[in-house]
Amino acid sequence: MVSPAGRYLGILDISNNGFPGLISKWLGNMQILWSLDMSNNFFESQIPCEMHAYILIDLSHNWLSRLSPSCADLSIIPHLFLQGNRLTGLVPKVTFSVSFHVVTLDIRDNLFSGRIPYEVGELSNLRILLLSGNNFSGTVPKQLYWLKNLEIMDLSKNYLSGTIPHCFCDITFGKLDAIDDFDEQNAAADFGIVFVMKYRSYFYKGGILDIMSGLDLSFNKLTGEIPLKLGQLSPILALNLSYNQLTGFVPTTFSNLTQLESLDLSHNNLCGEIPSILIGLHFLEVFNVACNNLSRKVPDMKGQFGTFQNSSYKGNAFLCGPPLEKSCTRVDSSPPLPRKSLTTRRRLVTPTKPFAITSACFLTLAQSSFPFTFLPLSEYLASLTTLSNANG
Repeated sequence: MVSPAGRYLGILDISNNGFPGLISKWLGNMQILWSLDMSNNFFESQIPCEMHAYILIDLSHNWLSRLSPSCADLSIIPHLFLQGNRLTGLVPKVTFSVSFHVVTLDIRDNLFSGRIPYEVGELSNLRILLLSGNNFSGTVPKQLYWLKNLEIMDLSKNYLSGTIPHCFCDITFGKLDAIDDFDEQNAAADFGIVFVMKYRSYFYKGGILDIMSGLDLSFNKLTGEIPLKLGQLSPILALNLSYNQLTGFVPTTFSNLTQLESLDLSHNNLCGEIPSILIGLHFLEVFNVACNNLSRKVPDMKGQFGTFQNSSYKGNAFLCGPPLEKSCTRVDSSPPLPRKSLTTRRRLVTPTKPFAITSACFLTLAQSSFPFTFLPLSEYLASLTTLSNANG
């Protein structure tokens, strides 16, 4: 039993102890419990619906496998951390009810499946949404643009498909003033989050967390072009769209992301040239467009672009210029051919191997990479007749 004094315990931290078994339901008897941290143990089975805390519950890194669809009390906890468990199935919609309470929702690295519930857009005060490392499928809910106060969103390492919603530009990513009581809650709960930026996992806490902003959609199956309106996310610090199937060009509007420190577009099917206007991104520390179909000259090695190595551009056969070894000057070292054989050089060229390339990229790629001369059919037939008479 919990003593009368114990019922008014403010903070309970039993993390990192290796406790096994079930979570006791007596925790529901706590009348005033601000913060409950039971992370990094071996608690298993179902999360009790009786659990409640006024500011934070952290059950990360246990062996919990069930989240009851009827646990409405969990939806009124401002900061809920369930990362690294064995939770399966659909995310209960009740998790997204009573929308004005939830500020941080971390359910990363579980086994949740199905679509991301559109009700997530009703969490009007949500600032941190971490859903990576699950089995979510379907399209990215357009309702996410309702999250006007969102600062960090991580949907990476799922099976999301379709296009990137154009309406993402309506998300502030730190542009608005902080929620009035967020800083007070943050200090009282003394929590932080891990977010991957610049190829590293950083732990953000306190005032640093307040100014952090990022969007991670990497390691999914997203298709289509990158929306130009993503260039309106001017306060964002980290943008990761790598390891998808995105096509089209690198948006010139990214030059408006003046606070950007990390931009990863690698391992897609992007084409065309890298906009030279991106040189104006003075805070950019990481830039990666490797393994795409990009062509022509890379931006001049000025500003931050003077710090990027070959690895930022590798896997793009038609890129040239420093820091790459391939020169952009085409030099034809072959000897001049006799005038008689000029018509032979004008024969139609048939590729020996089929290849696929998007129509938006073909013109740019053809102009920069294929020095063939194509003739009208009538001129081609005439050249064959001339050649036949000459050889006869």
